[in-house]
Amino acid sequence: VQLQAFGGGLVQAGDSLKLSCAASRRSAYSMAWFRQAPGKEREFVGTVMSSGRILYADSVKGRFTIFRNNAATTLSLQMDLLKPEDTAVYYCAAQLLRDSLAMVDSAWRYWGRGTQVTVSS
Repeated sequence: VQLQAFGGGLVQAGDSLKLSCAASRRSAYSMAWFRQAPGKEREFVGTVMSSGRILYADSVKGRFTIFRNNAATTLSLQMDLLKPEDTAVYYCAAQLLRDSLAMVDSAWRYWGRGTQVTVSS
């Protein structure tokens, strides 16, 4: 499956932004968002698992909402109350190899190209 993320941009602290990830075909795969800030390792943001379970990183809980459309072809990330530390390239991923490893990037099989999110203070 091919993934394409879009929706990034430059916003100010406190603003909102919505990212979307379009899959090339419908699937029952788990899907997730990760992000990578300059000079840092890629980190987990959130996931909608094939079971319907939703997980978030502690750093985004209460500010970000992840959801999937009914056709299971688009994964979205609504980001509210953005902070400068949210600045990163955001990547979407699909097909989790093991549910217990949802927060580990190497446990995901398919990756899209990232979309840049920059939050100014």
